[in-house]
Amino acid sequence: MDLRFSQQDEIFRREVDDWMADNLVGEFACLRHRGGPGDDSALIDERKAWEQHLGKNGWTCVGWPTEHGGRGLSLMQQVIFHEEYARAGGPGRLGHMGEGLLGPTIIAFGSEQQKKTFLPGIAAGKELWCQGYSEPNAGSDLANVQTRAELVGDQWVISGQKVWTSWAEWCDWGFVICRTEAGSQRHHGLSYLLVPMRQDGIEIRPIVQITGDAEFSEVFYDNAHTHRDNVVGEVGEGWKVAMGTLAFERGASTLGQQQHFVQELDAVIRAAEKNGRANDPVVRQHLADAWIGLSIMRFNTLRMLSGNEKGELGREALIYKLYWATWHRELGRLAMDVMGADAELTGEDGELTMLQKLFLFTRSDTIYAGTNQIQRNIIAERALGLPREVRPE
Repeated sequence: MDLRFSQQDEIFRREVDDWMADNLVGEFACLRHRGGPGDDSALIDERKAWEQHLGKNGWTCVGWPTEHGGRGLSLMQQVIFHEEYARAGGPGRLGHMGEGLLGPTIIAFGSEQQKKTFLPGIAAGKELWCQGYSEPNAGSDLANVQTRAELVGDQWVISGQKVWTSWAEWCDWGFVICRTEAGSQRHHGLSYLLVPMRQDGIEIRPIVQITGDAEFSEVFYDNAHTHRDNVVGEVGEGWKVAMGTLAFERGASTLGQQQHFVQELDAVIRAAEKNGRANDPVVRQHLADAWIGLSIMRFNTLRMLSGNEKGELGREALIYKLYWATWHRELGRLAMDVMGADAELTGEDGELTMLQKLFLFTRSDTIYAGTNQIQRNIIAERALGLPREVRPE
């Protein structure tokens, strides 16, 4: 496995660097390093404008095929784009769900009409999407979905509740897993519906987190509607399509996420150098361990993606979420150790500092998108072939 970048790749890296330097200025200068975890509700209007600016200049959907509005970049060039975007301080992407999850799902499973209808708005940065998977009793256990949809005439009528829906209050559409077969259980009888979010039958209640941010929401569907043609795949095949979406979640954009981790670790190191904790040999060892862990994460991810040119991930992809979530949580704890007693105090403006937000938000990393316990079960059962965990009757 050769993880080196070619000369052509390095030329492309300079192209990305130059474009970011020329465009994160003026009205967009305020967006540098904003909109990440714990800061996701910041500067929404400006970030919406930035999404459209990216789309206008061909910097959305860089890995999509050109016939669907993308650039058709190689895997290595996608890695470069996401790394350099993060390194330049590009803001948190409001278009991530559409570009990284829903778009590839429609390309893989959707009808030709769905491709024509939905992909252009995503590529242009004009339509934002959210993901309607988790429910109060179906978080890590997605097969326990109870939100129902019934076909009435040419409309699906949807009733139920979703929770932990990122960016729901700012999005135009949602991709929602619903139970469309009465009496069905577990992964049977589910369908993958595309639902307009701005309608009277949908109520969105933001959930304020301990960071003071409200990136997640509860979403209540009370006879909400979507057209019968807005089913991705066949009716009743929602589980297969949903699993396809989750596979796309472990794409090249994960390297951008890791570049954000690099910047967070750098901030922790700068704090340690400023207050003298970097001279403590125990703290220095923990900082070194964090750097080593992040390096391992990057190489494992490149190895994982190297077998994904055809959209197929190997078993090693199953360790990814467990690894990064645990590493990131420990980085938040390390940030508090470095700050010492100052970790108990807010900033001069009464607001939480970046490192305090890092600590508080990373408490959730090992819970959302599948808890660490669930991730270990998945590794045991799907990767190692061990017997399924005994479930209560």
